[in-house]
Amino acid sequence: MPLLNKIGTSASRPTSPGLRRLRVALTVFFALDGFVFAGWVVRIPAIKEQTGASASELGLALLAVSAGAVITMTLTGRLCRRYGSLQTTVACGVLLPLSVALPPLTESVLVLGLVLLLFGAAYGGISVAMNSAAVDLVAALRRPVMPSFHAAFSLGGMIGAGLGGLVAGSLSPTPHLLGITVVGLAITAVTAPALLRHGAADQLRAHSPAAPVPTEHATDRAGNGGSRRAPHRMDRRTRGLVLVFGLIALCTAYGEGAIADWGPLHLEQDLHAHPGVAAASYSCFAFAMTIGRLSGTTLLERLGRTRTVVGGGVTACAGMLLGALAPSTGLALAGFAVTGLGLANIFPVAVERAGALAGPGGVAAASTLGYGGMLVGPPLIGFMADWYSLPAALTSVALLAAVAAVIGFATRHTERTDETGRTDETGRAVGAGRVEEAGRAHETGRADETAHAAQMQRTDRTESV
Repeated sequence: MPLLNKIGTSASRPTSPGLRRLRVALTVFFALDGFVFAGWVVRIPAIKEQTGASASELGLALLAVSAGAVITMTLTGRLCRRYGSLQTTVACGVLLPLSVALPPLTESVLVLGLVLLLFGAAYGGISVAMNSAAVDLVAALRRPVMPSFHAAFSLGGMIGAGLGGLVAGSLSPTPHLLGITVVGLAITAVTAPALLRHGAADQLRAHSPAAPVPTEHATDRAGNGGSRRAPHRMDRRTRGLVLVFGLIALCTAYGEGAIADWGPLHLEQDLHAHPGVAAASYSCFAFAMTIGRLSGTTLLERLGRTRTVVGGGVTACAGMLLGALAPSTGLALAGFAVTGLGLANIFPVAVERAGALAGPGGVAAASTLGYGGMLVGPPLIGFMADWYSLPAALTSVALLAAVAAVIGFATRHTERTDETGRTDETGRAVGAGRVEEAGRAHETGRADETAHAAQMQRTDRTESV
């Protein structure tokens, strides 16, 4: 059985109030990320018309989001190791709402691409920082709750897309996205203190059973002695596994980005849906993902990671074929919803496993591949739409979902490998503690023997007298 099936439940292991507060705060940041991203994607058709961009030109502009995100993701992993994932999450939580207000202010494809480069950098940074913090919290809680954080992302996306659909016909993108900026900054200001509270990061490490055993001691800035954990180092095998998990994440995130950026345009352009209904396509997809991720912890505990990934990939493949090739708006929306259910838990599982293996570096590597798929996919679909058609281009989502299912099945043996690795690490820590305890007992026994011998000598001398 995989480790996720053995790490207990909330009933078997009480959760400290501090960890509960951190979980709530992180959940809010995940929801904020989805809300801001959805607010942007539902206004893509309007911004496309505003700039006069063709499908391929819009694809190139969207490629700037990919470039900014991928570059920043690698840098964010280093920032998380140096300053902490919680602090980095707050900083990116300020930059993301600020950057989303810029795209509607542009009037050319070139300027739009430059603005989206900044937006992609903020989006990629907060993605890695949040997931790194969430991996530590999952280890501290000893429950597979990673899907719940991504459920918050989907819920935020659903709300953002729903609001966007309501105002799409009556409000221009400029005041809409400026309003999202104000709401985003307010949410960050209210939630940030829970992550920046003194000792929050130390509390995560203290409760984490998978934390590396301290290997060296250091003196902090206040002059107090403390332990410093050795950084995660990826050997060749670990790096290979992280890349595999990143590839799984790429195949599934490709579908998220495709539906987010091209789903509304597909309904409006190919199926002649009303702009408000077209904007609701991402809302249907995000709602289905939210439902799937809210049930993700139960699925992982009952089915394990391999069955969850394989079943999700097959379901998403069937759903996307329906969404891309359906002749009516209703069937297309149903297809998007089924796709959301299938993709819901694949990405969280892949990122969590990479982070458990290699810490923030593993999260950064898997997220770079995963979110790279989310952000590089839409430009590729734009080119394929020009070469063939948009429905034909969207079938590539179904193909990659099937690839994710195949890879998940092919790597099923790594579940037991991960469990053995963590057991060995825990065993070393417990073994070291037992050796130290035995040493103390041995020294105590020797002291007792010495005291007893001295007492006997004093008794003998007394009897002689």
